[in-house]
Amino acid sequence: MDTVLEILDPLVFDSIYAKILPAPVLANATSSVAITSALSRDNDFRIALSIFTLVTLGGWFFYLAAASFSYFFLFDHEIMKHPKFLKNQVSLEIDCAVKAVPGFVLFTVPWFWGEVKGYSKLYSDPQAYGGIPYMLFSIVAFLVFTDFGIYWIHRWLHHPVLYKRLHKPHHKWIVPTPFASHAFHPLDGYAQSVPYHLFVYVVPMQKWLYIAVFMFVNVWTVMIHDGNYMLRSKIINSSAHHSVHHLYFNYNYGQYFTFWDRAFGSHRQPTEEQYNSMLRNDQKVWAKQAVDAENIEKESLQANKVKAN
Repeated sequence: MDTVLEILDPLVFDSIYAKILPAPVLANATSSVAITSALSRDNDFRIALSIFTLVTLGGWFFYLAAASFSYFFLFDHEIMKHPKFLKNQVSLEIDCAVKAVPGFVLFTVPWFWGEVKGYSKLYSDPQAYGGIPYMLFSIVAFLVFTDFGIYWIHRWLHHPVLYKRLHKPHHKWIVPTPFASHAFHPLDGYAQSVPYHLFVYVVPMQKWLYIAVFMFVNVWTVMIHDGNYMLRSKIINSSAHHSVHHLYFNYNYGQYFTFWDRAFGSHRQPTEEQYNSMLRNDQKVWAKQAVDAENIEKESLQANKVKAN
């Protein structure tokens, strides 16, 4: 983020802040004196405001662009006839996500501010820490670290106390489209992003590589909601696995892999209901899925009442 601000401050932000909050002009100053801002580039409030603006605008653009591409070119629109697909669901998903993004970003600003201030372990020189071999290692470490963290955060979000307050809005989309990928309660979305930010405060990572994997994370989040079930893997947490999670609730909490679900008893392998195109759009299969989803919801509500008492 520090590099981004170094690029955009002279190109964009200096003139904007000078217009919004100009520095006092001395009485004897000539008209040729350049107008500057009362907020210098190293001002903490300015840094935080710039980060919030950049990431919010970038988040909206990236979400809408990636989800739209997936929706129009990859998503199976036939599944929108599923009995659990809501009326006007696409517009509801977009509305939820667009409203949530500023909330995600607001909670995320301190992490990016810390990176700008040099408190993270991000570094610039690609040759540092052993060059390319270490950079490759850091990618693997990032995937393992964040997958483990997200698994447990996601699983805790299914605890009755947290679920009804934070995670339930995302499970409104029992049959999601790519636009559901970021349609969360703001605190839910932020909580699941914490491992991405925490990683670079624990493990050194080249800053441009970090930007690349951060973008990959957001693409992956769209991909696992795209309803494209071509990947038949027992290791990768594909869109088929995540569809099972939305349908059957208590399974497949992982982000990229099935390792932790397998280790902690929450794995459910997709079946021909997901992989076979005929079964995937069969109305009898849909009807059974709808009944199963309703029964799971009733069981969860009953369990919540028991725990509350």
